[in-house]
Amino acid sequence: MEKTYDKNLLLEAYRKMTTIRAYESKVEEIFLAGELPGFTHLYIGEEACGVGVCSNLNNDDYIESTHRGHGHCIAKGADVKKMMAELYGKETGYCHGKGGSMHIADFSIGMLGANGVVGAGYNLAMGAALAAKLRGTKQVAVAFFGDGASNRGTFHESVNMAAVWKLPVLYVCEMNQWASTTPYLTTTSVKDISDRAHGYGIPGKHVNGNDFFAVYDAAKEAIDYVRSGKGPYLLELKTYRIKGHYVGDPEKYRTKEEVQEHFQNDDPIKNFRKTVLAKKWLTEEEMDKMDQDAKDLVLEAVKEAEAAPYPDESELMQNYYCE
Repeated sequence: MEKTYDKNLLLEAYRKMTTIRAYESKVEEIFLAGELPGFTHLYIGEEACGVGVCSNLNNDDYIESTHRGHGHCIAKGADVKKMMAELYGKETGYCHGKGGSMHIADFSIGMLGANGVVGAGYNLAMGAALAAKLRGTKQVAVAFFGDGASNRGTFHESVNMAAVWKLPVLYVCEMNQWASTTPYLTTTSVKDISDRAHGYGIPGKHVNGNDFFAVYDAAKEAIDYVRSGKGPYLLELKTYRIKGHYVGDPEKYRTKEEVQEHFQNDDPIKNFRKTVLAKKWLTEEEMDKMDQDAKDLVLEAVKEAEAAPYPDESELMQNYYCE
């Protein structure tokens, strides 16, 4: 029997993927125009990873993100307008304009925060999982990370501890083939990051991260395993970072032809449309409308962010853990 998917799931998944693409495309445009402070890192080309995983999570499940975190935020249900205001450094942003692109958080949806430190999210996700286990709530925590971050000591510390304590953590490696400017095979001892799971006695699996359905199915299996109390799971999603490490990256470490080839063949949104149209699960009109709705939402977010006030100087020392 051919596998099918609930139409509401497909509509929501496509809405989130096309919203991520619209958001990131506009962010690139306005950043290059000099309208945004700081640095920003884009998720274009990896949309199926975050959305495929988060489509299996409950609202009160946790995720911990990276410096490339906009896609994870949207996939978990964050407010695009608050996200845009934060990038502009405005009072109406998630962190009242004090965090910027790499530090967006929304505890109300379990988004524990993006993180500018490579490999810093593992132990935060592990802590959330430990708390969930102690409370007996059946919540799970997901730690997103890149292939380069899998070589950090925090990865090994966290996975080992989570395995010993059988914590409900799903480690998701978005293997986008580039650790900043370094190809992963020149610094990583294994072809598949998922093979490292065996050293800790936990399951590991890798799938095509550009295929929403492969990601969704693999993540469902992994999250069901983790939620059942059996301990952590390592899931590797093989994808490709279409844009540079950061907006403005000259990208001298790879050719334009390589990038174009991947975008032509591995674009997760194009792959999704092709599949659902062939199966007659969604119509072109339904998806085209969502494309336009996403662009309109992002434009509204930009206008509102531009009009919003900057935080007052009197608020400089507010919202800290200490006085």
